[in-house]
Amino acid sequence: MSQYKLLVLDIDGTLTKKDKTISPYTKETLINAQKEGLRIVLASGRPTYGIAPIAEKLHMSEYEGYILSYNGGEIIDWTTREILYANVLDDAVKPYLYQCAKNNGFQILSYCDEYIVTENAEDKYVRHEAFLNKMPIRQVANFLDEVTYKLPKCLIVGDPEPLHRLEIEMAEKLKDKMGVFRSEPFFLELVPKGIDKAKCLKILLEKIGFKREEMIACGDGFNDISMIEFAGLGVAMANAQEPVRHAADYITLSNEEDGVAKVVELFC
Repeated sequence: MSQYKLLVLDIDGTLTKKDKTISPYTKETLINAQKEGLRIVLASGRPTYGIAPIAEKLHMSEYEGYILSYNGGEIIDWTTREILYANVLDDAVKPYLYQCAKNNGFQILSYCDEYIVTENAEDKYVRHEAFLNKMPIRQVANFLDEVTYKLPKCLIVGDPEPLHRLEIEMAEKLKDKMGVFRSEPFFLELVPKGIDKAKCLKILLEKIGFKREEMIACGDGFNDISMIEFAGLGVAMANAQEPVRHAADYITLSNEEDGVAKVVELFC
């Protein structure tokens, strides 16, 4: 019997291939592993609506799976659809975030139910976020007027070099209030303070009575390093950034080569 009872998977660059699909072999391997008692957690920067179709493909509602969305801003029991934990942005920072985007010629977006909300539906980076999450875009006249509800996160999107300069400026300005980091060269994540995949997984483990030693975490991006270091077995994909591979206990095959399925076969 394997010591590992929980498999935590990043999605983009880890579970899914470049075309954002799961290979039939990996899908079958994960469904069979769940039948044997393994529980799956999908941990991603994506909004919940962007993760839900993948959870359904893997039949996670049948096998007590969990979704950890917004990089740890929300935990959902996918069998009951109960929100176990949620963290949202302080409303007071919204105008500053909006002005940072506008002043630099970038687009800012967030999420409402199944929609991505933004002022420019034709922006190539906004469209890429919609493609990643398979979510329709709702174009609005004024972002601040529209987002009067609580936000788990915002995203500022734009060309990598100028966005990197803005990241440095905003991270310094907001260091005591919230998190600012890039998940992709063209995506600047704006999240509540303390948002981190490892911290969120610690909360989940306490709620479901599992130990970190019973958990495998697989990822490829900088935002996966904390959970890879936290897990009993931290796994980096072969396609992961060098610092991510350095943090891992094991390096599996790439996301194009069924690397997640290999982990299940070896350790579960």
